[in-house]
Amino acid sequence: MPDGPLIVQSDKSLLLEAEHPDAARCRIAIAPFAELERAPEHIHTYRLTPLGLWNARAAGHDAESVVNALLTYARYPVPHSLLLDLTETMDRYGRLRLEKHPTHGLVLHASDRAVLTEVSRSKKLTGMIGEHVDDDTVIVHASERGRLKQALLKLGWPAEDHAGYVDGEAHPIDLNEDGWQLRPYQKEAVEAFWSGGSGVVVLPCGAGKTLVGAAAMAQARATTLILATNTVSVHQWRQELLARTNLTESQIGEYSGERKEIRPVTIATYQVLTSRTKGRFRHLDVFDARDWGLVIYDEVHLLPAPIFRFSADLQARRRLGLTATLVREDGCEADVFSLIGPKRYDAPWRDIETQGWIAPATCIEVRVTLPDAERMEYALCEESERYRTAATSTSKLGAVDEIVRRHPDDQVLIIGSYLDQLEDLAQHLDAPVIQGSTRTKQREELFAAFRSGELRTLIMSRVGNFSVDLPQAGVAVQVSGTFGSRQEEAQRLGRILRPKSDGRQSFFYTVVARDTVDTEYASHRQRFLAEQGYAYRIVDAEDFV
Repeated sequence: MPDGPLIVQSDKSLLLEAEHPDAARCRIAIAPFAELERAPEHIHTYRLTPLGLWNARAAGHDAESVVNALLTYARYPVPHSLLLDLTETMDRYGRLRLEKHPTHGLVLHASDRAVLTEVSRSKKLTGMIGEHVDDDTVIVHASERGRLKQALLKLGWPAEDHAGYVDGEAHPIDLNEDGWQLRPYQKEAVEAFWSGGSGVVVLPCGAGKTLVGAAAMAQARATTLILATNTVSVHQWRQELLARTNLTESQIGEYSGERKEIRPVTIATYQVLTSRTKGRFRHLDVFDARDWGLVIYDEVHLLPAPIFRFSADLQARRRLGLTATLVREDGCEADVFSLIGPKRYDAPWRDIETQGWIAPATCIEVRVTLPDAERMEYALCEESERYRTAATSTSKLGAVDEIVRRHPDDQVLIIGSYLDQLEDLAQHLDAPVIQGSTRTKQREELFAAFRSGELRTLIMSRVGNFSVDLPQAGVAVQVSGTFGSRQEEAQRLGRILRPKSDGRQSFFYTVVARDTVDTEYASHRQRFLAEQGYAYRIVDAEDFV
């Protein structure tokens, strides 16, 4: 019997022995279809879910390859019932297909007549489908394309969308590959996206997701709407497109709190699109402002609910989601799958690191002890206030000070969620703070000073989670976060993964208060990075200092 690193259980959990010689290869093999649930020191627990299996199916992994991965690395015989169940689950994807009919327009066609009969009788599809064309085909109201896919997914029968896309208003966009070229994995990502017509590309922060977007635009050669997280991100997209394509200043519009420009390529912020006036999302009209040929969702894991609702009406447009992680703490991964599209490409972080495209990173958790007075305050406070009390402990100041001192030749980012804590750190370290209220111009001046090396330490609130291009950063120190958010952990590590000119590695520190919920949340946050092959080394602050 082979001594593999993986124990496959009939409850659809997979137990991976983290220190086994084949653990890294096994992790890469199961990552396309299994979700990491827990990642303590020795045994990592994964889970097989229908959505994970359907995403793998859409990305080109069939049931045979999934079964083979489990059999290859399993320590004990894999339960036959589990293999049968996952095969049948994956087989559900694609038995229903949305297609264009020459006479009746949009239709839902079934390769299994009984499935079509079953879903047609569901009240969840009321008003979405019309008359039968034949026993295997039913007419779909064109305006219900997105909502129908959502409903079918909830019924357990995800539809494959082959209804095609409108080309949109043509606009010549070409890559300007002068002194650079797309990396192999970026080309693969664009090809995978284009072959499906819509969907999500998952790449690490620093791996060039913007270039994947630019290459998709060059493939579409059409007007493009880009949705980004904030104004700084809008400006970074603009700069990259001007540098990497033949687009000119006059062809790129900014639609944000500062400007309202509609151009052949328009970059808008989620914030302005979801702002309300007298209860009305008046800026959502930007979706109808032009005959867009491509819609790009940057950081798709952060997509706000109103954008989901409007995206249901955009199913005839090609849609590209870009993200470092498909994890959503609100559980809306199914909506991303239905309305933006399934995962088309996912490159393991450590693979890209091994190829030299992102910097190697060491992850260290530094544990501090609450002073007696704060320990008593923590014990007495309401449960809802416990995380804040622990996360903002004054004991973290000394640990951060020591980390900065240990990296005299590195540029350091300090990231947290509580403004009073960040202000204390700013005073303690004599470093500036960027927060939500910091004006865009001031932010960009500080970013420029950091990029030039004039500024060595920069403190950031949660605005540092999103689309900030600071390639010089070699050290990140996380002092507090959004409870147990895995997506935030991925974003923050991503801030320091740009490859360094001298090839040195990066360091990602998390300062945590022991014996509190801070430790529990930190463990939850680290799950995503463990899935990517990163290991946290835990050190005691007293020994560390």
